[in-house]
Amino acid sequence: MKKILIINGHPNPASFNFGIADSYQKGAVASGSQVETITIAELQFSPNLQFGYQKRTELEPDLLKSWEKIQNADHLVWIHPVWWGGLPAITKGFIDRLFLPGMAFQYRENSVWWDKLLKGKTAHIITTLDQPGWYYRLFFGRPSINQLKKSTLEFCGVKPVKVSYIGIIKTANDSQREKWLKKVYDFGLRNK
Repeated sequence: MKKILIINGHPNPASFNFGIADSYQKGAVASGSQVETITIAELQFSPNLQFGYQKRTELEPDLLKSWEKIQNADHLVWIHPVWWGGLPAITKGFIDRLFLPGMAFQYRENSVWWDKLLKGKTAHIITTLDQPGWYYRLFFGRPSINQLKKSTLEFCGVKPVKVSYIGIIKTANDSQREKWLKKVYDFGLRNK
């Protein structure tokens, strides 16, 4: 049985991202997978990595529980909007506070190299846009995807990382939104 963790990075519970997370979860449950969730906006933690890596800030209980879920998962599903080309601040803060040396990766002594401590996990990034996905890739270079996929997940050993764009959200009618929700349900059903 595959262990799937859905991480919702949208701070607004009335957003379409919550519908996406729910549809994925329903599909994954229907497949027989074990599903856990993290809704970042519901966690009690400071998103500020106050001392960088110079001094460890103690992890709040919600972050400790979240890290346990990440460690136990086989497949991570990240759902977030693109704002100003990047991740919402709360999602970035969640990553800053949790994906730490000794936890997600480990620098080697006297070396520019590091060990990837999350090997064996896969991921799927599902991101919403107010522009076509091809436009975001071609004209902006998809900065949020580069940051989350390459500079975070793959850096820590998570591979492969699939990416799906959903949009244009602001001009979508109910029929289009239903098609997207069905597509995401199918992702969950197929554990993708």
